[in-house]
Amino acid sequence: MAKKISTKKPLFGNKRSHALNATKMHQNTNLQTYTINGQKVKLTAREYKTIKKASAN
Repeated sequence: MAKKISTKKPLFGNKRSHALNATKMHQNTNLQTYTINGQKVKLTAREYKTIKKASAN
């Protein structure tokens, strides 16, 4: 089982139609499973990209 490290939460708000009807919606984070140093972790794609970029330098 992958350990969830990410602290990001879903985005909540309203969908708005042309008639300005409000419908509740939420957008989940892009959680992916990656292997870092032999451990499986769940990170968002953006967090992984940042870690990968920092470790390349």
